[in-house]
Amino acid sequence: MSMKQEHRIALSNGLVAVGLLVMVVMAVMPLLNLNQQWMRWAFAAGAFIVLMGRALGLRRDVSLRARRLYHLLVTSALLYCASAAMMFYSSGTNDWIAFLLGGVVMQLYASWMIDREAKKSANSD
Repeated sequence: MSMKQEHRIALSNGLVAVGLLVMVVMAVMPLLNLNQQWMRWAFAAGAFIVLMGRALGLRRDVSLRARRLYHLLVTSALLYCASAAMMFYSSGTNDWIAFLLGGVVMQLYASWMIDREAKKSANSD
């Protein structure tokens, strides 16, 4: 792995961490009846940051199965963006939570399977 690729992956991981942190804080606020318009915009910004981080973190130097799992991470980020859109579209309901939880489940699955795939490929080498 080249230094440029390592830097890109490190940047991707940093963006994802910051975006997810913003999303978690802003997702808890409406549940505590602290629902203001700027919180929706902050959640949407966090979702977009996660999407950019996931797109930047796509890898081509792994197996086909691992590449598909990385694409699942991008899909989970798209679900986060859909969740942000639902915050604006249906402001009186909590429909956005369904998209958020769908993205979380998909991200957990893909993350665990990427780790498992990396261990499997390390054992075969």
